[in-house]
Amino acid sequence: MNAARRSCMLAAALLALLSISATRNSAPKTHSLLLVANKADHTVSIVDPNAGRELAAVPVGGITVHEVAASPDGSFAWAPIYGNSGVGRPGTDGQTLSVIDLTTRKLVDTIDFQKPTRPHCAVFGPKNGKLYVTAELTKSIDVIDPKSRKIIDSIPTGERESHMLAISSDGKRGYTSNVGAGSVSAIDLENKKVLDIIPVSGIAQRIAISPDDRWVFTADQTKPQLAVIDTRTNKIARWVPLPDIAFGTRPTLDGNWLLITLPASNKVAVLNLQTMKVEHEIDVPPAPQEILMRPDAQAAYVSCDRSKQVAEIDLATWKVNRLINVGAGADGLAWAASGD
Repeated sequence: MNAARRSCMLAAALLALLSISATRNSAPKTHSLLLVANKADHTVSIVDPNAGRELAAVPVGGITVHEVAASPDGSFAWAPIYGNSGVGRPGTDGQTLSVIDLTTRKLVDTIDFQKPTRPHCAVFGPKNGKLYVTAELTKSIDVIDPKSRKIIDSIPTGERESHMLAISSDGKRGYTSNVGAGSVSAIDLENKKVLDIIPVSGIAQRIAISPDDRWVFTADQTKPQLAVIDTRTNKIARWVPLPDIAFGTRPTLDGNWLLITLPASNKVAVLNLQTMKVEHEIDVPPAPQEILMRPDAQAAYVSCDRSKQVAEIDLATWKVNRLINVGAGADGLAWAASGD
């Protein structure tokens, strides 16, 4: 083979490699998504958290969605349809859960609980991959197999209006905030047994658990204070005074701080979990509701009900980075991890 021919063949091979590389580099890449349940619009917003913009608002096919969960692999959103009422108030009683394909951005399935339950908070078990959904009217947590999309079990909570759910990192314990009952249920999820009912106040709201599973937090709705429950004793270890009545709570991933929404003040309080004192107050748009931590620990997202926005808070500076426009009645939040 002469030198000229060899040169031509090498050039062709190089061009082919460059073409393959260019094709790979130009292929669309998937990114993690922020999901927002919009109560008033009856939609779930799909948000690009890097760009800070809504990509789509998917109708959930029912009234009304309050919370949303994402599959661990980021493929689907799971949205319980609660009904058109507030907790403990007259109104319709939801009994379905909508499943949204996050690739096609379409409603692909509806799971029917077969009776009115007011399904509300959906949480994936950290170890078994099952979906746990609070069912207020039946004083229970229903368990769904996400593969078959069937209800496979029901776990009692022992109290009415079991509204929100937090699960320990080993998946063995569940804690529900029981709003009108003013209590927290500590539940053995494996043996389907209520371990303790912990009295909190006349009305309690929301719930969160520390990353080390040591503390459970819930907000008193009658006074500006936070109940800190010791999970070793299932008793309130202390009350933390707050600037205003609290609602949603969420610890940072390092366990050093607890972010707390104060809806009436339009603020987020930042509690130092070592000193149990509020060290920062952050102004956000009206009626902040739920808090979600970004998995890279760089930011927290706060849904703001009356502003149709989500506030992104920088966890290093405790300042709002930006506001993301979503739907009316922004409430529940979830993080759908990318597949890459």
